[in-house]
Amino acid sequence: MFWYEDEVKRLETIGRQTGYKAGTIFYGSSTIRLWDSMQSDLPDLQPVNLGFGGSTLAACVWFFARVMHGYKPERLVVYAGDNDLGDGRHPEEIFIFFQQLAAVAKQHFGDLPCYFISLKPSVSRWNIADQFRFTNGLIAMEIAERLPGWQYIDVFTAMLNADGRPNQDLFLDDGLHLSSQGYNLWKTIIADKICVDC
Repeated sequence: MFWYEDEVKRLETIGRQTGYKAGTIFYGSSTIRLWDSMQSDLPDLQPVNLGFGGSTLAACVWFFARVMHGYKPERLVVYAGDNDLGDGRHPEEIFIFFQQLAAVAKQHFGDLPCYFISLKPSVSRWNIADQFRFTNGLIAMEIAERLPGWQYIDVFTAMLNADGRPNQDLFLDDGLHLSSQGYNLWKTIIADKICVDC
């Protein structure tokens, strides 16, 4: 986990500079990290972006207490696991990492409303799409059956074309990270799922 050290230190600096104020913490990999328009896209959520590039779900668990230190958010939104599968991990491993993340979030924040964004159908990782689907299914079932404080946000389905393949317009040229259109879609899905005034 040493290679994440500079990124984690950057996140710790954000907390000190902002006084740890956050309505909604977005935590996870570079898909979160690169969401530069997050504050203008989701102003009602008062978001703080605590994504760190290349991070795995395992790394999100490892650094959770350190990154979240000082914050008292109203909700937590997580996107991670994509890189774990890309690194050759198995869906069952990602599922265990998610269980660990849910446990540390509960330990750190108590009964905080939490949201898991499904793994996206990346063009560059479409060769392992079945693993992405299986992982999403495991996590969605865990949330539905055992984690009442969590909600599952499905972006996978909405990012497919009519032919069942990824919509390339939603991705940058690398086929992995989201384009502005991709973030616009996520903005709509997430805003619909998280009702601030409910």
